[in-house]
Amino acid sequence: MFSVDSEKRFFNEMFDHSCAVRPCYETIYNYFNNLSPMMLEHLKNKAEHGFVNLGVTFRVYHESTSMERTIPFDILPRLIPEEEWTILDEGCRQRVRALNAFLYDIYHGQEILHDQVIPRELVVTHPDFCWAMAGLHVPLNEYITLAGIDVIRDNEGKYFVLEDNLRVPSGISYVYENRKMMQQLFPELCQNHQIEPIMPSLSYLARYLQSLSPRRVSKPTVVLLTPGPYNAAYYDHVFLSQQLGIDLVEGQDLMTLDNRVYLRSVEGLRQVDVIYRRVDDAFLDPLVFRPDSMLGVPGLMSAYRAGHVALANAPGAGVADDKAIFAYVPAMIRYYLGEEPILENVPTFLLKNREEQEYVLHNLEKMVVKKTTGAGGYGMLIGPKASEEELATFRTILQEKPHHYIAQPTIQLSQHPSFINGVFSNRHIDLRPFVIGGKKVIPGGLTRVALREGSLVVNSSQGGGSKDTWVLRSQGGERECQLCSTVRPTA
Repeated sequence: MFSVDSEKRFFNEMFDHSCAVRPCYETIYNYFNNLSPMMLEHLKNKAEHGFVNLGVTFRVYHESTSMERTIPFDILPRLIPEEEWTILDEGCRQRVRALNAFLYDIYHGQEILHDQVIPRELVVTHPDFCWAMAGLHVPLNEYITLAGIDVIRDNEGKYFVLEDNLRVPSGISYVYENRKMMQQLFPELCQNHQIEPIMPSLSYLARYLQSLSPRRVSKPTVVLLTPGPYNAAYYDHVFLSQQLGIDLVEGQDLMTLDNRVYLRSVEGLRQVDVIYRRVDDAFLDPLVFRPDSMLGVPGLMSAYRAGHVALANAPGAGVADDKAIFAYVPAMIRYYLGEEPILENVPTFLLKNREEQEYVLHNLEKMVVKKTTGAGGYGMLIGPKASEEELATFRTILQEKPHHYIAQPTIQLSQHPSFINGVFSNRHIDLRPFVIGGKKVIPGGLTRVALREGSLVVNSSQGGGSKDTWVLRSQGGERECQLCSTVRPTA
């Protein structure tokens, strides 16, 4: 039922180098190995139908068309022992604290630029550097309310950070829906594992958003600003608004008056204190950014600058998750925190540097090349998978526009068994932990799966799937699902 990589080409989360089951996976392995292929297929289909009925979808755009589909769900969970999670937790929080300090600095004193730790032109000429944020006071000095840190493991099992997502990171709803589905399908497994609970993190996020309110009121008005139902991550918006107990609004539902933001409602106007925005900077306010935007709120930035409303995440945060700026995050950690990075970066080559560019061009077949402002897995070159024609095309592009790209060595992501075509086959995975305010990491996060055999692209927009991620406690404690009964999988 389980295939094992006898050549040991990649780090496997379930099996060690001798092909033995890792201790934390023994119960899971025995449990799934004892289920018939017919039962497993039935459970997989039940999960898929469940997600369809719930409307757990993701909109995929391709050229001039778009379609809505469910993100494929793998029924075999990923397990992370507590000692490993402690490193990830501390490393992600450290990273977000440094990135937040960087954002405060570049919009105020710019000391890191004066000290030439990061090239000035790389920051102030960046398209996501927001001049409207210069000198602006941000509630609690927190620019990053929610961050998604993409983490991978190499052949030796070492964790590396691949990417930071600080603008409008998506995918948090799938963390919770995946857990809920596992509880419905496999309640017995909850009895056999001490799983770190994730539901308290939603309450923490709700309280954190309220704490950003400029008004000292007992119950601040918090809303989630969405571009609308045609946005790729709209289900994320619906889920969070429901779970956080806040209104889901579009730009037309809000208005500004006397540098304050109000929500139009049947009861009249209600002042808004905090906007958890899932609208990109360029569309937030047509008076400051794109004048043709129909998604934002005219006058929003004036209200923000006046200190009458909070925005999470802060406008201008995107400059810190640029893929060229990424190379300097370890330096930020040392500069602002006086600490060594707990989690290392994937090595990153900046092509504006002549020596690094020459090295990349001579080793392009071993590299992954990305646009510095790219997202979603689009516009990438994966050297080992590329044709000679594609390599030649990219060599020309990189010589003509070196500032627009970075390169990283191809790291063979760790693998995890996934139930595909009636058997458990190994597929490459990554992990996106979500960090709230640089203070709390939602246990586990979102494990994304590259479903195509041999593929390293896990993005949902490129056909990737996901699986539940369990952080296992070594000691007793509150169980994730306390009411699970000891039964076989639900049919």
